[in-house]
Amino acid sequence: MSVIISDEILQASRLTPSEFRQEIALHLFQTGRLTLGYASQLAEMSPNTFRQLLKQRHIPLYSYDVEDFELDLKNLRELGRL
Repeated sequence: MSVIISDEILQASRLTPSEFRQEIALHLFQTGRLTLGYASQLAEMSPNTFRQLLKQRHIPLYSYDVEDFELDLKNLRELGRL
């Protein structure tokens, strides 16, 4: 599938086509909609370069929330390690 972004929208964003792709990829990665691999492909960057971009933007590579923590605690209790 191809997505066409009009020149008008691109100009309004004040981004180059490359920057526009990167911004979309960053957003989709940050919201959990794309994996690192797919986001780096969308951004047309190597995974390592995309990781560096994430670091520059202070976007965590991994998301670990309260639900994950609670699940870890439950599993540790079931294993008798807590």
